[in-house]
Amino acid sequence: MHRTRVKAIPISPGQEHAGLSQGQKTFNKLLKQIETKRALLAAWEDAVPVFQNRYSAELLPLVEATTALQVQLVHALDQASGWKGLTKTERRELADLTADLAGDLISQRDDPDLKAIYNKHSQSDYDLEEAEEMASMKAILEETLGVELGDDIDLNSPDDVRQRARELIQEKAAREEAERQAKAERRAARKKTPKQLAREAEQESQKQQIGLSIREIYRKLASALHPDREPDPEERARKTVLMQRVNQAYEKNNLLQLLELQLELEHIDQSAIANIGEERLRYYNIILKEQVAELEQELYGVEGRFRDQFGISPFTSVSPGNLARLLKADLAATRQHIRELEADVFACGEVKTLKSWLRAIRKRAAFDDFDFDFGP
Repeated sequence: MHRTRVKAIPISPGQEHAGLSQGQKTFNKLLKQIETKRALLAAWEDAVPVFQNRYSAELLPLVEATTALQVQLVHALDQASGWKGLTKTERRELADLTADLAGDLISQRDDPDLKAIYNKHSQSDYDLEEAEEMASMKAILEETLGVELGDDIDLNSPDDVRQRARELIQEKAAREEAERQAKAERRAARKKTPKQLAREAEQESQKQQIGLSIREIYRKLASALHPDREPDPEERARKTVLMQRVNQAYEKNNLLQLLELQLELEHIDQSAIANIGEERLRYYNIILKEQVAELEQELYGVEGRFRDQFGISPFTSVSPGNLARLLKADLAATRQHIRELEADVFACGEVKTLKSWLRAIRKRAAFDDFDFDFGP
C-alpha cells in the first residue's frame, strides 16, 4: 500500500506566546521524525519494485550467462588436464583450479557431472565432505544452543538444519520467557515497598491517560462519521471509507493519523492543536515516541529484507536513492566478469595459451600473497 505524505501539523507560537514550551518543541520534533521516516518508507516502496524489475530483466540474465561460462570453463579445464606437454606442476595447478571452481558451482547447483569432475581432481568425495561439514555445523550449533538437534535431522540439507535450529531457538526463548514471567509473578507476590507501589500506580495512571487520549479523538471522529446515521447514499459511502481509516488508526494507536483525520475533516484547527494542554501534550508525546520506534523497526525490516533478497552485504550502504547506482555497478562488474571468463575459456583451447594463462594466474597469486610490510 502506497503511503501518503504526513500532513504537517506542528505547533507554532501564538501571538500571546514568545516561544514554545519544551513539550511543544518535543511534539514538533517527533512530528518531524515521523514525517522523515514515513517519507523514507514511501521512497523504499517506490524504489524496490523498480530495482526488482531491472534486476530480473538486466542482471539475472548476465548472472545466468556467468554461471554457464563457469561450467564451460570447468569442463574445458577437465579436458585440458589430460593434454600432453603439461608439466607435473601445471597438472597439479589445473587440478586445484578445476576442483575449486567445480566445488563453488556445486554449492549453487546440484550437477552430477560437476561432482564427478570435483571428485576426480580433488582426490576426494564432495558428498562426503559436505556431510562432514554439516556434522561439524551441527556440533557447533548444539554447543552454542546447549541442546541436541537429534539424529533424525538431514545433514545434507542446510535448510533442514537451519529450520531445526530456528525451532530450538524459539523453544529456548519461550522457556526463558516463561521463567522470566514466573520470576516476575513471584516478585509481584512479595510485599512491595511504598516506592514500588507509587511507581506502579504512576505507570498505570499514565497507561490509562494514554488510552483516554486516543479514545477521546476516536469517539469524536466515530460520532461524526458513523455511516448508519447518514441518509445520503453517496455521503454514506464516503463516510464508510473514512471510518475504516479511523478504525485502522485507532487499532494501531496511531495518534498522528487521528489528528490528521481531524484536520482533514475540519473537526479541529491549527489553533486548537497549538493550545493542547501541557499534561495532554505529555501523553501525546509518549504515543508519538512509540510511533517513531515502530517506524524505525519497520525501516530496519524493509532494508533487511531487501539485503537478504538481493544478497547485499551488511557493510554496503543502501538507501532508496542509491539503488540505481548499486545496480549499475553490479551490471558493470558482471559484464566485466563475463569478458574475463570468455577469455579464460578461450585460453583453454590449446596447450600454448593454457600455459600462458596458468603463468598469469601464478603471478597474480604471488602478487596477492606478497607481504607489503616495509618496516624494520
